[in-house]
Amino acid sequence: MLARCHGVALQGLEALPVSVEVDIAPGLPGLQLVGLADAAIQEARERVRAALRNSGLRVPLTRVVVSLAPADLRKEGPGFDLPIALGLLVASGQLDQAHLQGVWSAAELGLDGRLRPIRGVLAMAMAAQQQGARALLVATANGPEAALVEGLTVWGASRLGEVLALLTNPAPVPPLAAPPWNGGPPAPAHRQNSGADLAEVHGQVHGRRALEIAAAGDHHLLLVGPPGSGKTMLARRLAGLLPPLRRSEALELTRLHSVAGLLADGGGLVHQRPFRSPHHSCSGPALIGGGSHPRPGELSLAHQGVLFLDELTEFRRDVLDQLRQPLEEGEVWISRARQRCRFPCRTTLVAATNPCPCGWFGDPDRPCVCGEGVRRRYWNRLSGPLLDRIDLQVVMRRAAAGELLALTKPSGGESSATVGNRVTQARQRMRDRNPGGDSNGQLPAERLASILQLSPEARGLWERLHDQRKLSARSSQRLLRVARTISDLASDAEVGTAAIAEALTYRSFDPSASPP
Repeated sequence: MLARCHGVALQGLEALPVSVEVDIAPGLPGLQLVGLADAAIQEARERVRAALRNSGLRVPLTRVVVSLAPADLRKEGPGFDLPIALGLLVASGQLDQAHLQGVWSAAELGLDGRLRPIRGVLAMAMAAQQQGARALLVATANGPEAALVEGLTVWGASRLGEVLALLTNPAPVPPLAAPPWNGGPPAPAHRQNSGADLAEVHGQVHGRRALEIAAAGDHHLLLVGPPGSGKTMLARRLAGLLPPLRRSEALELTRLHSVAGLLADGGGLVHQRPFRSPHHSCSGPALIGGGSHPRPGELSLAHQGVLFLDELTEFRRDVLDQLRQPLEEGEVWISRARQRCRFPCRTTLVAATNPCPCGWFGDPDRPCVCGEGVRRRYWNRLSGPLLDRIDLQVVMRRAAAGELLALTKPSGGESSATVGNRVTQARQRMRDRNPGGDSNGQLPAERLASILQLSPEARGLWERLHDQRKLSARSSQRLLRVARTISDLASDAEVGTAAIAEALTYRSFDPSASPP
């Protein structure tokens, strides 16, 4: 007897429908799986048989062939346990095929018949809704996540027996409801929960201002300074300046984290912007994404948030150079022999590094013990094109004694809530001006000229700077983007010479010369 039901396979960030066909025929008892199934799916034979037996259901003692179609699509993960079990029940006459009409299912089975959650359920629910599925059947722990997709009926069950009761119940089954979305947490609470407050940073006026500009315009930031100058402390406060997520952004971010297996069970939408800080020993696939079955890397997991690379010069150069195209385009493509996957990566990059191997080059109080050749080799670990893509480059100094004593006293600096409110207002001006809602740092180059509104004096200053400093086309454009963000923070409709001059202070770092 032949039975069919619907499963789902993940391919990167997308979910593709899979037809699970089960055939029972005379022959020696056994269960054979075909259709490019990985080891986790091959092991489903034992899990499914034990789950059926321990749930009081009959296990077919005959030859069983399970086909996962299309046969040329690679399939992975334990999410096919439930559709295989349902197909076996239909093929063995224990469940009517009509009960599975239009029903998609995805869950791992325990040996006792329990349904366990799997990763990527939100992507599966989106695919089921687009394909017109009648309902999606998942583990109870995955229910709130799947219910985030509007217009899709979601059923949650904790055991295989509950699944049969849901399918055979003649009365309409109430679907699971998604947690309500109230626009995300209020801005002050959002910033309070995102980490330490900017008011705790004493001194570093130039660095604090650069952090505000980076948050407002999604500009990448490089902090250079000796040990203990507060680079890491400053970088970790950037996420607290970003505005709360919109629902579309939260849904995309939740989908990414679900595919990566990082979403908490029953957590619903992700409300906080991510802050990812990988170690400098991480590999290219760990940072960019990849693997035989491609998964998002740290760059994509920081989508809509902050990617912090501490000790930037300790990263392998070939790994860092893989960031160049994704940072500019806001997406990364992972190509394999049988598939090509896309992961979004619109993130704000914050990097921190010492000015030299000993860390004291340019410090007024401690001499540098590195020679010029050592410093040159140190900075050659970073390619010019990568540095060219970092809009803001800030040299930081060690805090003075008076500032260190102030660490035990209330700070006189602005808090994250105060600065974040200015950032939110500047972001709103960008959305009002840009139909696509892109921030200045992410705006396509072809649309930059239409939104700049340069004053004649500012245009003349920019042209002189371009010629005198021999800036590349990318550097010149990024100078204008930063100046536009500075003007947005000041509520200026026109970019003036003051904005151009301030933007230049963040493009004046020269690793070959002593910092001013």
